[in-house]
Amino acid sequence: MALAVLPLAIVVGVNLLMSLFVLSRLDSSFLADQVWGSTSLSAVGGVWSVVTALATAIVTLIAVNYRRLPALRASVDAGANASALPVLSVASLVGFGSVVAALPAFATVRDWVLSIDGGPLVSLAVATNVLASLTGSASGGMTIALDALGSAYMRLAVEQGIDPALMHRVAVIGAGTLDSLPHNGAVVTLLAVCGSTHRESYLDIVMVAIVGALLGLIAVIGLGTAFGSF
Repeated sequence: MALAVLPLAIVVGVNLLMSLFVLSRLDSSFLADQVWGSTSLSAVGGVWSVVTALATAIVTLIAVNYRRLPALRASVDAGANASALPVLSVASLVGFGSVVAALPAFATVRDWVLSIDGGPLVSLAVATNVLASLTGSASGGMTIALDALGSAYMRLAVEQGIDPALMHRVAVIGAGTLDSLPHNGAVVTLLAVCGSTHRESYLDIVMVAIVGALLGLIAVIGLGTAFGSF
């Protein structure tokens, strides 16, 4: 078993070292220019880390299973074709959420969310739920919520002595509840891959992905209100 895992560990280690070596020597000062969004390498590190991890996984799988892939090009083509629908579905839904956040009516939604009774934790949970349901994306809903309301909730957390880590935990769990509505890209992709339809399988998705997550969110808010961050 150890001998079987050794080549995999070597390939992963070499890829990680090469990635760190390359990234450490990159001149990323150009990212500070306005044309590139006035950002920095550390600010986009989360995206780069995902891309690096995926690339490393692909290279590792090819290296370890090279003899089992007689038609490597055909396998890569099939994988690329299969990824087109999920990529377009998720990208379009996140773009839709960005458009929603840019509308003048979004200010009304923001003011309504901040005025919800029950404290910042409850209003933050409602905000992420509403935005995730509108966008059909957990990451899209949470990004919009934190971009539009993050500073306001940080101020409330300081004023009321709430641990920011608890606020973040509530935001993350809240974004993963009503995001699984029928127009969610992952739901559409899952049903397409499984050869099923919303009529046949969506009730099961609701019970697993929405009801369970909402119960967990309620438990976290209750425990956080009673005992603070944990």
